[in-house]
Amino acid sequence: MKIAIVEDDINMRKSLEIAMAEYNEFEVISFKNAKDALKKLDDSFELIISDINMPGMDGIEFVKTLNGRFEVILITGNATLQRAIESIQLGVKDFLLKPFEIETLVTAIKRSDKVQKTVKTAKKATLKKKKSGFLASSQALDKLLHIADKAAKTDASIMLLGESGVGKEVFAQYIHDNSPRAKKPFIAINMAAIPDNLIESELFGFEKGAFTDAVETKIGQFESAQGGTIFLDEIGEMPFGVQAKLLRAIQEREIRRLGSQKVIKIDIRIVSATNANLQEKINNCEFREDLYYRLSTIPLHIPALRERKEEILPIAIASLQNSCKQYGFKEKMFSDKAKEALLAYKWPGNIRELISVVERATILSDGEIIEPEALFLESRGFKQKRSIANMEAELIEEILLTCKYDLDESAQMLGMSKNVLSKKIKLYNLKGER
Repeated sequence: MKIAIVEDDINMRKSLEIAMAEYNEFEVISFKNAKDALKKLDDSFELIISDINMPGMDGIEFVKTLNGRFEVILITGNATLQRAIESIQLGVKDFLLKPFEIETLVTAIKRSDKVQKTVKTAKKATLKKKKSGFLASSQALDKLLHIADKAAKTDASIMLLGESGVGKEVFAQYIHDNSPRAKKPFIAINMAAIPDNLIESELFGFEKGAFTDAVETKIGQFESAQGGTIFLDEIGEMPFGVQAKLLRAIQEREIRRLGSQKVIKIDIRIVSATNANLQEKINNCEFREDLYYRLSTIPLHIPALRERKEEILPIAIASLQNSCKQYGFKEKMFSDKAKEALLAYKWPGNIRELISVVERATILSDGEIIEPEALFLESRGFKQKRSIANMEAELIEEILLTCKYDLDESAQMLGMSKNVLSKKIKLYNLKGER
């Protein structure tokens, strides 16, 4: 454990250094005042032991300047109640009065260390939970996330491939959140949503007077994402002329705003996505091959929802709960037949379509149970598979109607005994007589 001792009294400082040298688990670095300490403190330190009464900057002011970056134990020879209260309000973990036994200080250090570890463990668990963003899991998803986790730790360009609606932006956000750039901006841009003549100025910004409507300087998205991640969705829709400037920005790590000669250095990670066939676009001279290789250092193909069937019901149930909460409905649930229909449907629109279907069913269903009819999957070309039992029941009912519910005649037409027919009428809950 690396500890900083900040103490202006040389005798006290040296005494603490010597006493704590007996404990192998501690690495002690001492400073004669707070200002010297502030110049040297970095994330490698885990705890600070500081005197309160020091020239230049006292211990309380020192703690305020640290702003919660480190755990702090304050020591003093002439404490007042007001000072103690102020220390506690600032989050100081312990407050020791001089003189004290070294064992008392070590106990306070270990107590602080235990608290730190508990807090860090809790934060990591919360962070891990928060940094997923996925509503369900499947073998295919887990396999892909394993690769994404490795890629996220680097600055390599990642290209997300897959059908529309598979969750490419969720993946991009996941990569950013689990990267060293997580605390910096994540900016998503949909190339297909920006008019061709505005894409360059949107990406790189412009200076005042660069064109007719440029009444003031505008910072582009690349500058806004400085230190973080920029997600270029629908990259296949980027105009061919802008692609050359994007390639240069990636290679040189610099951009120029429109109307400016000044070079601006950029430090960003690029994640791109497309559902287009880029190889076909390259062959048709619609997409630069060199840009493709720059953007796809690590290509990740996201499987369609129909290949991740384990995720369908968990996503549907989570979406149902969200929709009920959003619209103020009582809690609703899917019937077993509705669940079967959700699993049997092919979901050409993937997760986006599933969420849309569930939201509509939540609004239009009358009761608390959502039946297949409320999903309106038939309007999307879905025909639910009929079981043999269903088809047999329909056939028997049709024959009964044709024979005017004459069991003898119906049994003969069906090629079964009257006794068997009666049992099946009862089994399928059919009307057996007129």
